[in-house]
Amino acid sequence: MWKTVFTVFGLIFLAELGDKTQLATFAYAASSRQRFAVFIGASLALMATSFIGAYLGGVLGRFIPYQYVHKGAGLLFIGIGIFMIL
Repeated sequence: MWKTVFTVFGLIFLAELGDKTQLATFAYAASSRQRFAVFIGASLALMATSFIGAYLGGVLGRFIPYQYVHKGAGLLFIGIGIFMIL
């Protein structure tokens, strides 16, 4: 269990560095005197989106083989990237 926890932590931590979410949190904290409230709000938002991802991944994993979920997530990521560019 702990190996999975540390692996996921490391991957998500590295993926989020310099991410638009981190930059938005940085900007909001810079303009607010309530930095702890910014931290709590950002943490709750990230926990909620992570819960949704983990829950949906678990549900899909029961019905769809891992390889298809993995490839589908990659294609979705590419599609969102193209959408953001346009």
